[in-house]
Amino acid sequence: MRILIVGAGEVGTHLAKLLSREEQEVTILDSDNDKLAALDANYNLLTYRGLPTAFSDLQAAGAAECDLFIAVTTSETANLVACSIAKGLGAKQTVARIDNYEYMKREHREYFMRLGVNHLIYPEYLAAREIASGLKHSWARSWFEIHGGQLIVIGVKIRESSRLCGRQLKELASEHRFFHVSAIKHGHETIIPRGDDRLIDGDIVYFTTRPEYVDELREICGKRSGEVKRVLVVGGSRIAVRLVHLAGKDDYRFKIIEADRKRCEWLAERCPDAKIVHGDGRDTELLLEEGGPQFEAFVALTGSSEANILSSLTGKEMGARKTIAEVENLQFISAAENLNIGTIINKKLLASGKIFQILLEADAESTKFMALADADVAEIEAKPGSKITRARVRDLKLSHDMTIAGLIRNERGMLVDGNTIIEAGDHVVVFCLSGAIHKVERLFVER
Repeated sequence: MRILIVGAGEVGTHLAKLLSREEQEVTILDSDNDKLAALDANYNLLTYRGLPTAFSDLQAAGAAECDLFIAVTTSETANLVACSIAKGLGAKQTVARIDNYEYMKREHREYFMRLGVNHLIYPEYLAAREIASGLKHSWARSWFEIHGGQLIVIGVKIRESSRLCGRQLKELASEHRFFHVSAIKHGHETIIPRGDDRLIDGDIVYFTTRPEYVDELREICGKRSGEVKRVLVVGGSRIAVRLVHLAGKDDYRFKIIEADRKRCEWLAERCPDAKIVHGDGRDTELLLEEGGPQFEAFVALTGSSEANILSSLTGKEMGARKTIAEVENLQFISAAENLNIGTIINKKLLASGKIFQILLEADAESTKFMALADADVAEIEAKPGSKITRARVRDLKLSHDMTIAGLIRNERGMLVDGNTIIEAGDHVVVFCLSGAIHKVERLFVER
C-alpha cells in the first residue's frame, strides 16, 4: 500500500515510524529539512520537502498514486485543504487531523466527503473518550470493548494480593475458562504469552473476556470496584474540555485547576458546569486547599508529561481511587506504567490506532484497533478460504508474535482455545507485537 503522510510533527513522525515497519511504501512530506533528515536516516521510507497545500509538491510526492493520504500537520485548515487537493489528484482515501469537535458531528460528514476528506481524526476527542472509559471502570488500567461489548479487553496490574500472582498460564487455563490472557507487559517489555509464562507482581496483564464474567475477573485479580463521582483535573487543555462535555454533568462533578488566568476565563465559558480554579496543579498545598483527598479520581492533562506523572503520584497519595496521566513522551510510558498510576493516555498512540483501523483491508466499519505502547489488538473478519479457517487454532502454527484472543460469531462473543475452528465470517480478535499486524492480516484474506 502506498501511503503519503503530510506533516512530520509528533503524530506524523510516530505514524511514519510505525508504518515503515509494516512493509508499506511510506512517503512523508514536510517543509522542515531537519525533521525529514532524521527520519530519512533511520527508517525505511521516502521523504519530500514541500508545502502541504501546494499542488506541485503534493503531485511530486506521489499524492495522485497513493492509496492513503494522511494530513497531520499542526494546522487543521492545511490538513483539510491538503486532503481535498490530494483527493482531486487521485488519492484513494484521505485522512485529516482536526481540532474542532463540531466537524465530527454526523450531520457534517457528507460535507467533508464532498470536500474530499474520507476520515477525520481528532486526537483530543479520542483521549477524552479513553479517559471517560477509565473513570467508568476505575479498577482497570485500560478497557476496550469489541463488537458492541460482545468481548472486552481489560488491562489490569497484578499485585501479590491477586490469586493469579505466581501462577503459570497453563494452570490458569485448566481452572478458569472465562478469560484469555492475551498479552503481558513485564517491566519495559510486552510479550505475547505462552502456557509456561508466569504472572508476577507488577505485571500489566491484558485479559479478553465476555461481559458477564467481568465481575468474576475483577475479583480474581484482587481489585475492588468503586464509583467515581468527583473528578479533579489538573490542566485545562482541549482534552479536559472534551472530557467534561463527554462525561456529562449528571454523572460526574469536575473541578479543573489551570495555571493560566486567561485560559481559566476561556474554560469557564466552555465548561459552565465545572468549577475552574486558577493555580498550579503541582502545588500540594493548593491541591489540599481544593479538597484533593475528597476526589475519587485525579486526571493530569498539562502540557508536560513529567508534571502529569508527578502530580498523578501526588493524587494517588492523597487517596484518589483512579489516577490518569497524559504522557505524550513515548519514552516515559513504560516508566509511568511501572509507577503507581492507573491509566496512561497518549494522543499519538490513539491517533495511530485509529489510522491503523483505516489501513486494515477488512471492512473499516467493523474493524476495531487499539495501539498499546508496543503491541496491537485488532478485530479482523475471516474471509472464505483464508488460511485462518483451515484448521484448529492449535494446528495453525501461528507465529509467536501473535495470539487469537476471541471471536464474534453470529453477533455473539466467544473465547478461543486450541480446539476452536475459525469459520468464514467470524470476527476474530488478534493480539500481536508491533510490526506484525499486516503479517497477521494476510492470514484472514480470501485465497
